[in-house]
Amino acid sequence: CQVQESVPVNEHSPPASLRPPVAANRRPLILIAVMLAMFMAAVESTIVGTAMPSIIAQLGGFRLFSWVFAVFLLTQAVTIPLYGKLADIYGRKPMLLFGAIVFLIGSTLCGLAHDMVQLIAFRALQGLGAGAIQPIVFTVIGDIYTPTERARVQGWVSSVWGFSAIVGPTVSAFLVEQLSWRFVFWINLPIGIASMTMLIVFFREGVEHRRHKVDFAGAVLITLATTALMLALIQARDLGGGGLGGLLALAVAAFAAFIWQEWRASEPMVPLHLFRIPVIALSNGGALIVGALLLGITSILPTYVQGVMGRSVAVTGFTLAALSLGWPIASTIGGRVMVYTSYRAVALAGGVLLLAGMLLMVALTPERGALFAGVGSFLVGCGMGCTTTTFMVATQAAVDWNQRGIATSSTVFTRLVGMSMGAALFGAVLNFGLHRRAGGITDAVNALMDPVRRAALPPRQMTMLTDAMAASMHEVFISPVVLAAIATLLIDGLPKGLSWATRAGNEGKA
Repeated sequence: CQVQESVPVNEHSPPASLRPPVAANRRPLILIAVMLAMFMAAVESTIVGTAMPSIIAQLGGFRLFSWVFAVFLLTQAVTIPLYGKLADIYGRKPMLLFGAIVFLIGSTLCGLAHDMVQLIAFRALQGLGAGAIQPIVFTVIGDIYTPTERARVQGWVSSVWGFSAIVGPTVSAFLVEQLSWRFVFWINLPIGIASMTMLIVFFREGVEHRRHKVDFAGAVLITLATTALMLALIQARDLGGGGLGGLLALAVAAFAAFIWQEWRASEPMVPLHLFRIPVIALSNGGALIVGALLLGITSILPTYVQGVMGRSVAVTGFTLAALSLGWPIASTIGGRVMVYTSYRAVALAGGVLLLAGMLLMVALTPERGALFAGVGSFLVGCGMGCTTTTFMVATQAAVDWNQRGIATSSTVFTRLVGMSMGAALFGAVLNFGLHRRAGGITDAVNALMDPVRRAALPPRQMTMLTDAMAASMHEVFISPVVLAAIATLLIDGLPKGLSWATRAGNEGKA
């Protein structure tokens, strides 16, 4: 199923006739619509991260808090390749609208949750809708703009993540302090409705329908593999040796079956031959690690600032807002520099910035304060802006139109799998550390997130809890340093001199 004939692989100078029939005066309106949709999904990471201490204080369930992030990312990640394939078959617009509707239903229910288990269940539904938003937004941009324009415009769209990190913590702090944490979910409703209305009115697709066979078996297998791995990571301490071993064996077996299914499927959910293209393979590897790093900041740093430092929700929001300030700046600059240099140069600069920011996080102590945390967060944001934009533009330039949806989805998929694995891994390290240091009173950690209950704690108990949390989180921050170093090494493997204007992105294509 194609909107039109595929754009040639060497598309650095494509004639207008080879692009989808979108009127030039409609492109800015479509861009606004998809950026609103992207903002709606992107803001979930920072707005929920800032509100999480308040949610824990009201609902309890500190030991389950990492599931609030992990389950959203898990359901989002496992549906991304399926949505990407369906978008290539049936068109971008219907899949994007469907995903937005499911996402908004999930957001509404999240705001109505009465305990942590309900919140986790509704976050899973939210993720099922979000799985359609990110990859299809990037695919639409790839469809309606030329490669020269795409590097710049994808930088703008990627910077939505950074802008959401500015607005998210600020708005979240305001809503939590003035209204309720429930409004951090409901605020997406008007944004989503505006985005869908503009898409319905302005975005036109001419889709040629033909029979396809959707790879549902592949979707089930990758869901099973990823879910088993997440359960093993997050619940490792409670499972025991037999349960943990069983889940890990199930994850390995399901992933092996998924690979076998994708090789034999007539229309695989994830065409494995794409990973023979060096740029796509390296970009996906980098995206996996960068996703894990992002969750290391957005899920753990607010808990450190509010739980260990004892700072307010507003100060917590500031530390994440610093990440968002660096993201759009680096994304915009990187998108422009990329046109004149290479993918490798921009992404490598991002890798170095990520490593520098994570090193500052390891050196973070309560005495160094929120400003020190904000500087590290800013450097991480700059690294995110450079790397994510580069991975997306490089991947899209390496394939034809009829594979752009699934190729784009592969990059977003691996990044979100990395985010869910990061949430699970960092949450597990934190829980193990607290259990080792605080023994059987880890549930009292919930009180550290509530200023009133924190003030009521006996001084000796509060000192023990904050020291235990600080030491445990220091261990958590060590892991991202190692991951940032690995990401930089992967980026260094990108072909030198490769850019939108070269044919090298297609070397190795089967």
